[in-house]
Amino acid sequence: MDRTVLTIPNALTFLRLLGVPLFIYLTLSLKADGWAIFVLIIGGATDYFDGKLARAWGQTSRFGEIADPAIDRLYIFAILIVFLIREVVPIWLIALLLVRDLILALLSVVLKLRGHSFLQVTYLGKAATFNLMYAFPLLLLASIDNAAGTIAFVLGWAFAIWGVGLYLVTGFEYAREVISKIRFAHVINT
Repeated sequence: MDRTVLTIPNALTFLRLLGVPLFIYLTLSLKADGWAIFVLIIGGATDYFDGKLARAWGQTSRFGEIADPAIDRLYIFAILIVFLIREVVPIWLIALLLVRDLILALLSVVLKLRGHSFLQVTYLGKAATFNLMYAFPLLLLASIDNAAGTIAFVLGWAFAIWGVGLYLVTGFEYAREVISKIRFAHVINT
């Protein structure tokens, strides 16, 4: 694994991070939903390409392994807060996603404090995030009262339902893995 941080894949990851406050500003201050959707599309593209390029070019790094899923969570958190304020999706959906991430964050801290490494993101976990990152711009676009808004509503909710389902399933899988690691370490130490 390449330990250098200054790589094109990591630059794409950092660019994606810059999109978070820009998205918040565009949606809440300017109400520029078209530009906000564009920022989400760029964020999704950089999320895809940073990992692909890192693996293809042999430029994977510890920074990328940690920053990529952390920025995914930050994007999802920011989008959910904006959606709550703008009343784009129901509060129960927001609560499900936030509670899942909060539980996993706490379990990850416990795991790290016990001397274990962070969990590896699974393919299903990536698919869950992928579905949500497709759903969010479509759900924002669905607020427009025309044919495009109607189509975006249907597609957005289709991606959202799959994304939330996968997000919860992977949340249970990750939690089970953390608890298993902690129990196994406890058995070995006693």
